Amino acid sequence: MTVIATESLTKRYPRVTALDRLTVDIAPGVTGLVGANGAGKSTLIKILLGLAPATEGRAAVLGMDVATEGAAIRAHVGYMPEHDCLPPDVSATEFVVHMARISGLPPSAARERTADTLRHVGLYEERYRPMGGYSTGMKQRVKLAQALVHDPRLVLLDEPTNGLDPVGRDDMLELIRRVHTEFGISVLVTSHLLGELERTSDHIVVIDGGSLLRSSSTSDFTQATASLTVEVTEHEDELVEKLTAAGLNAHADGRLIMVDIDGDETYDAVRDAVAELGTGLVRMEQHRHRIAEIFRGGDEHDAA
Repeated sequence: MTVIATESLTKRYPRVTALDRLTVDIAPGVTGLVGANGAGKSTLIKILLGLAPATEGRAAVLGMDVATEGAAIRAHVGYMPEHDCLPPDVSATEFVVHMARISGLPPSAARERTADTLRHVGLYEERYRPMGGYSTGMKQRVKLAQALVHDPRLVLLDEPTNGLDPVGRDDMLELIRRVHTEFGISVLVTSHLLGELERTSDHIVVIDGGSLLRSSSTSDFTQATASLTVEVTEHEDELVEKLTAAGLNAHADGRLIMVDIDGDETYDAVRDAVAELGTGLVRMEQHRHRIAEIFRGGDEHDAA
């Protein structure tokens, strides 16, 4: 089963090709769509919502054709735009109720769903204040709430952590994860920050210049490598020397020591060397890639 499917999807503008024969299937769950600014992420979302026509190719959302069933798609899909688009003189309650009514909910259901959704995103106490006085984090929560209020099967979140400080980012990422785990709503979340998607997503789709670079599960991206990460309380340099003398390939990476695994004996060699030095072993674990390590050389790894 897929919630999104594209086949040779292409979008050309007079001077640029935003999407270039993009073919990808996205399953239920939380999927991260990563790419640098200008990679084609926002263009893809507009096409999936039926708001912009493709030049070539096909796409379906929840089994519906984006070219002919845009209105039906939008009835079952929530959308959180990237840019600030909230009226400053309106309260969160008024705005989210209005968006719920536009999505087809009757007045009483719209009010009830609005109260529940604003509580879920952490804005229940502030729901009657004009949004012009909201912080960036609060505005992002309102945008998430209006995307969820009509109980969609899928939400498309375009750069939801934009403008947030580290704490605000963490809070938003936790909310996004809960959208799926608690409510069973599938999520497609775009970001140029690889580290965010690594923490939040089940699956990662990477596009660049409108073309697909890779689509695979997050665990495949971060699969264990044939090396150990070793952390000790002291004597790191001496430990590297001992391991090297024992025939192992070891090097220091800050306070951590990376050791290439050469059979099960590697674990015994590390344990014995640590004991001989009389230092404390904090941890010894098989190293896992961060997604950013896979794409080093591009601008994105700096933000991971």
